[in-house]
Amino acid sequence: MKRKILYISGTRADYGLMRSVLHQIHNHESLSLDIAVTGMHLMDEFGTTVDEIKKDGFNYHIVDVCYDDDTKESMVKFIGKFIQHLTPLVRTINPDIILVLGDRGEMLGGAIVGAYLSIPVAHIHGGEVTSTVDDLARHAITKLSQIHFPATEESAQRIHHMGEDPSQIFVVGAPGLDQILHEPLLLPEELEKKYHLNFSDKVLLVVQHSVTLETDQAPEQMRETLEAVSLFQYQTVIIYPNADAGGRGMIDVIKEYEDLPFIRTYKSIPHKDYLSLMQNTSVLIGNSSSGIIEAPSFGLPVINIGSRQEGRERGDNIVEAEYNRNSIVSAIKYVLNDQSFIYKVDLKINPYGDGCSGKKITNILNSVTINNQLLQKRK
Repeated sequence: MKRKILYISGTRADYGLMRSVLHQIHNHESLSLDIAVTGMHLMDEFGTTVDEIKKDGFNYHIVDVCYDDDTKESMVKFIGKFIQHLTPLVRTINPDIILVLGDRGEMLGGAIVGAYLSIPVAHIHGGEVTSTVDDLARHAITKLSQIHFPATEESAQRIHHMGEDPSQIFVVGAPGLDQILHEPLLLPEELEKKYHLNFSDKVLLVVQHSVTLETDQAPEQMRETLEAVSLFQYQTVIIYPNADAGGRGMIDVIKEYEDLPFIRTYKSIPHKDYLSLMQNTSVLIGNSSSGIIEAPSFGLPVINIGSRQEGRERGDNIVEAEYNRNSIVSAIKYVLNDQSFIYKVDLKINPYGDGCSGKKITNILNSVTINNQLLQKRK
């Protein structure tokens, strides 16, 4: 009988990062895959990205819980409702392992369900530090999990220091690198036609999300970024933020700029397209983790704004900026013109692994011994 793996997915971002892992689980002769789909995937205002999962042909189950609005209270209610709706689904599927990624509320909910139903939880990208409230969720998921897949040795050490069994900590790198290094991306001319761009000129990519402790400032932070970008009048692709507290206010600000002739805005784009844009654009601006984790492999300069990624290990492609248009303008000029910086970025040195995470994770999910000792975390 195949070992059943249940993955929790709530956003375009987590699904895109995990596609390689999910395909390898799906195709493994001794594993079967189910996906619990919830949250942003089901929301039209964020592109109804469940369609990507349908297209990939995975066995998925809708957990019909969405965010009522973008307040902190809504995030809390979402987690509670998600746990309630996920529990009977888990009872029906009866998975051997629940697989979660990162620090979002649906991942925390999945880990809680696993803990109380005595189902082992495997956690990817644990042990990282970002100096935001997200750390609380990420570390809570670590303590609710039995199997740990950190991306780096530094993250593995943090997990060990939290008291987790070192024999269940496996450094696998970042799954998001797998597709970059092993799957063909779109050609520049395909991107130009699809997104109405011209890569012979500068193209800026903007991906900015709200920060948990700064949700009231999120719209103005977005405005500062777009004011800075607008001064250059370069072709600019803006992708909507997540459905977190403060996100809708940011979208309202984005809509004020979308009629500018050099601006193109998108609720969501397929992950392969996003990676292809990263491969061909001039600079990524905002606070997305993709700038920290995936961008180094493309030799893509990144202007990382604010505190959202503070504490994460960095490559040489990162320049820090504040939520201030003058700071952002200076950073854009620097990354596009400083030759010593450009040389370092072009080396494409990435601290997050070799692009083989999917194979490593799949083999461990297949081989790990599941027993009371694992569930009770007895060394």
